[in-house]
Amino acid sequence: MCYYCGSPVEAGRRIGFSETCPDCGKDSHVCRMCEFYAPGAKWDCRETIDALVRDKEKRNFCDWFSLDPKAVLGGKGDEMARRKDAGAKSAFDSLFKL
Repeated sequence: MCYYCGSPVEAGRRIGFSETCPDCGKDSHVCRMCEFYAPGAKWDCRETIDALVRDKEKRNFCDWFSLDPKAVLGGKGDEMARRKDAGAKSAFDSLFKL
């Protein structure tokens, strides 16, 4: 499922570097969608990656990426990520109010 909105991902699909979720538009080739993503492990990854991927929710070019099998299930997505985005958008919009 998309880590952000919870939309299911087709089983057995390879996710390209520039793919996005068709429902919410968020990047799909991201650490949070990878089966090797492991918060707390070195660089939050169970693989021996060569470099730190700082933003786990932005597309990356990691060759180890493998779609997390749980992604095909669908679900609620990450409410905290959506709230964070809504707060940032609200703050941005308030800059331009007269």
